[in-house]
Amino acid sequence: MTDKKLIAVVGATGSQGGGLVQAILADAGQRFAVRALTRNARSEKSLALVAAGAEVVEADLDDEASLRKAFDGADGAFVVTNYWVERTRAEEAARTRAEMELKQAENAARAAKDAGVAHVIWSTLEDTRLHFGETDRVPSLDDGRYKVPHFDAKGEANELFTKYGLPTTFLQTTFYFNALLQGMGPVRGEDGKLVLTLPMADQPLSGIAPEDIGKAALAIFARGDEFIGRTVSIAGDHSTGQEYATALSDVLGEQVTYQPYTWDAFRQLGFPMAVEFANMFQYYAEDSARFTANRDLEVVRELTPEVQSLTTWLDQHKDELKATVA
Repeated sequence: MTDKKLIAVVGATGSQGGGLVQAILADAGQRFAVRALTRNARSEKSLALVAAGAEVVEADLDDEASLRKAFDGADGAFVVTNYWVERTRAEEAARTRAEMELKQAENAARAAKDAGVAHVIWSTLEDTRLHFGETDRVPSLDDGRYKVPHFDAKGEANELFTKYGLPTTFLQTTFYFNALLQGMGPVRGEDGKLVLTLPMADQPLSGIAPEDIGKAALAIFARGDEFIGRTVSIAGDHSTGQEYATALSDVLGEQVTYQPYTWDAFRQLGFPMAVEFANMFQYYAEDSARFTANRDLEVVRELTPEVQSLTTWLDQHKDELKATVA
């Protein structure tokens, strides 16, 4: 038997949840035990967690009963939904991704309530409709319900945790630095030169390494009841597009020029979710003063001193970055 408090982690093989599992396992004080929730306990990542010392159980955000069982006996729970999860055509036709997240958040909230979890951390984002209002400055999506569905649905879901009376910390995240490795980084033009096209105009973009979200969650759990009922907004850095380009130039060893798309031009690129991404970047830029102020870097580093800055993250991933532009 152990007297450690038990933390149940949804999405334990993903970026945020995986970061929290690793942070708990690596914690020098060994303050918590961890129960890693995953849809497939026999996957390579799940088996690696078992080998590292985690308890691994199968649970699915679409199966409330499995969540209730997985949360049983847990003192804390970290809940995150995955808007970007791979889905079949049938799943896409049955419900939107925003509807999926809302239902999954409610399943998790009810399950945590029924299991008597004493502290829930809900990984969330701002509802951009509070900024855009009823205007048509940006296109509405999902039959007019949302402006940036992967933000707005999470923001809307905050009310579910309040509705069920859960002792919750609302952990607001931001843009992942990893996106620079996944299509948002510099591209090489026909002239052979590198260009960064993030549509941020001249405004700062808050960024974070996703594993640092897990570290922040551990710090919040370690502070006991201090953050229950509060919103904690985190980032590792606030940098303009030009500052991103300069930092990328330094790590890549060649000039990266910042030539941002306009939001309208980005919407016309035609790839899936181009409109949603353009709306997101327009929100980031137009609301940057409030958004970055809420993510006070001094406060973030007091909570979790090891959070990575942009330059720290770039230096650690320079080989991967160089491979993307080779």
